[in-house]
Amino acid sequence: MHKVVLTALAVLGATGVLATSTTANASSKVNDYISSKNIGHAKVTKSIWKGFPKYKYRHGKGKPEGVVVHETANPSSTLTNEVAYMKRNYQNAFVHSFVDASKIVNIANTDYLAWGVGYPGNARYVQFEQVEVHSKKAFAKEVNNAAWYTAYLLNEYNLKPNDAAYDGKGTVWSHASVAKKLGGSSHTDPIGYYAANGRKYFGQKYTMAAFYQLVRQYYNDMNMSHVKLVSATYTNVNKQGKLSKKYKNFRLYNKLKGAAKNVKKLSWSKISPKVGKTYYIDQVGQKYKSTTWYRIRPSKNSKTRYWVYSGNLTGVKDVETATATSASASSSSSSNN
Repeated sequence: MHKVVLTALAVLGATGVLATSTTANASSKVNDYISSKNIGHAKVTKSIWKGFPKYKYRHGKGKPEGVVVHETANPSSTLTNEVAYMKRNYQNAFVHSFVDASKIVNIANTDYLAWGVGYPGNARYVQFEQVEVHSKKAFAKEVNNAAWYTAYLLNEYNLKPNDAAYDGKGTVWSHASVAKKLGGSSHTDPIGYYAANGRKYFGQKYTMAAFYQLVRQYYNDMNMSHVKLVSATYTNVNKQGKLSKKYKNFRLYNKLKGAAKNVKKLSWSKISPKVGKTYYIDQVGQKYKSTTWYRIRPSKNSKTRYWVYSGNLTGVKDVETATATSASASSSSSSNN
């Protein structure tokens, strides 16, 4: 990890300040590409090196409080080279794992802290590095691996996703956010790497906010796999609503999530999403003591239907009511002329 020169004393204390920010509602071409191409994730390869020191987190062994995402800032290195370098120089710095487009390699026991962000972050978070990659597909695959691995670690340690960029109290951190909120170093990764590769390969900078969305989606999927399906009631309706500006915070599904088997996430591109666009609702699904969902059609006569959380739509009303109101308004307008 050539970008860091943090001594073992960084576990005890260091200083550093910087500023960074993320946007709350990120519309991401990278995430859409990952979804549309149905890109899968690599499996975690355990390759624990016994030479790394073992110090407990501040709350004890196996009790991290979140995950820190790094990037090596070395355009010519490979994952293999980075691991070898870290083993030779672990006294200065080391992380738990490395991620690239095809691999997730865990080299240090995540039950113990690593030396990657200085004090106090080292004693709080699992940390992993992303190796720089150099193509559109490789960048998308690496980001996808990193997001899945972040969700995997949160799930492993019974932590819930919470973007730390805003209040400094969450579970998903960039190195930049740690430096800004907690101190300990002056690094800004992976902000610059994400932004540059996003612009280069997708025409839009990639952000930690967009990365967090991907993490949360994976986390929700992981927890769905072992949750008992809930009961739901279905009501046939003839309604319509407009797509909310918050729709990117949710997902599109083929069936009612949590109440049916073989539920699949679908890309928003399937319904040509546009904030304010009208979609037609032919069924309402109400989970027992839970949320309301809509089965929608992209157009009035479409035979294809999708399930969305009710928060995706605003101004929901009966189609007949909407038509009648429009006709009444038109008649009123004519009589006033």
